[in-house]
Formats: sequence, C-alpha cells, structure tokens
Amino acid sequence: MLGLAIALTAHPVQAQTRVGEAAVVKNEVLRVAASTTRINVGDALLRDEVVRTGLDSAARLVMIDSTNLSLGPSATLKLDRTVFDDDHHYRDVAIRLTSGAFRFVTGHSDKAAYKITTPLATIGVRGTILDILSQRSKTTVVLQEGASTVCTTRSECIELTQPGDTAIITSTGGRTTIQKTNNSPWTFAAICSKTAGLCSVTQYADASPVTPPVDDDPTGMLCGR
Repeated sequence: MLGLAIALTAHPVQAQTRVGEAAVVKNEVLRVAASTTRINVGDALLRDEVVRTGLDSAARLVMIDSTNLSLGPSATLKLDRTVFDDDHHYRDVAIRLTSGAFRFVTGHSDKAAYKITTPLATIGVRGTILDILSQRSKTTVVLQEGASTVCTTRSECIELTQPGDTAIITSTGGRTTIQKTNNSPWTFAAICSKTAGLCSVTQYADASPVTPPVDDDPTGMLCGR
C-alpha cells in the first residue's frame, strides 16, 4: 500500500480540463479518445481531444474565451494545445483542422494567442472570421472579416486583408504552392444554411445551446457571418 501511495504521489492523476462546450449538434458528432463517444448539446470540450463529424452532420463549438468554431460534415479537428491566462482568456491556443470545412470566429483572447493549422497551412488571426476547407492536397482559407496571415509549411506567406481575400495552398508531387485571389471558389455559407444556429455567434457565458430541428431552415436566415 505504501508503494502504491508513493506511485500515486509521483504520478498524480490529472483532471481533464474543460475548454468549451458544444452549442449546436446535428446528427453524429463524436469525441475520439481511448474510446469513441457521441457529443451532445451542452457537453464539455476537453483539452487535447479530437472531435469528428459524420456524413450529413455538423457542430458549433464555443470555447471558454467565446471563440466560435463551426464544423461541416465529415470534419475532424484537434484542440491541440490550450494554455489559460485566466478563466476567460487563452495565452496560447492551437487548433489543428485535419480535414473538412470550418468557420472560425475569434473570441476575447489576444489575437497572437491563436494558431490554426491544417496539414498544409499555418493560419494566424487578427480579429477574424475565417472559412477554412482542409482537403487531402489542398487548403482554402477565405477571409470574411478582419485580417489573417496564411503560410505554407515552408513559411511562404500571404496576407488576407479584405473580405473575400482567399489563400489557396496546393500540394502536387511534393511541391507546395500558395496563391491569392478575391474570387473564392468556395465559402462555408452553403453549409451554414443547412443547419439552424450553425453560424450564429454566442458568448461562452450565455451561450444558448441549439438542437437543430428536423427540417432545414429554407431561408438561411440563421446563417450569419
């Protein structure tokens, strides 16, 4: 017993840290850890966990600093690192968007605290709403509001400063290229209109979880920006 007590003292069990909650859940949204479990509206998001949506599924996650992150169908993200300044601000938060479509709306933390990555890109934010599509050999980043710096893994960077500015990073035959356009071939808006509340923005303290109705909102009035 003494040996067990010493072992537990040397390696204390660390409680999982709550970093946000699920405000909108449509169909299959999963927490991928040692086992895979469903995420329901109001469930906590935990540090270092992976969240995945299924086909015809979507979710909106609200972080403790009121960052809103919307996921479209067949999307996977990891809350890679979260270091708190206080109860409502991050000093350092890293979000890895592995695959799928996302909308990211910054919260109250210092903008330099945010780091978003895909397999092809590193994305810095400055008070920003971004639409991000991460595919096997292509990442598309569309600026909706604010400003952003988008870089390849080899530190080739593009500044997005005007609404509609888009960075497209492609990887072909081991060669990565980045280009800028203001005529994006894609945005998250079409996904917004298919799930009620998916692209609304709420504060963490007073977020009102939304369970989408069976029928889609045909007007898309809840899409928002």
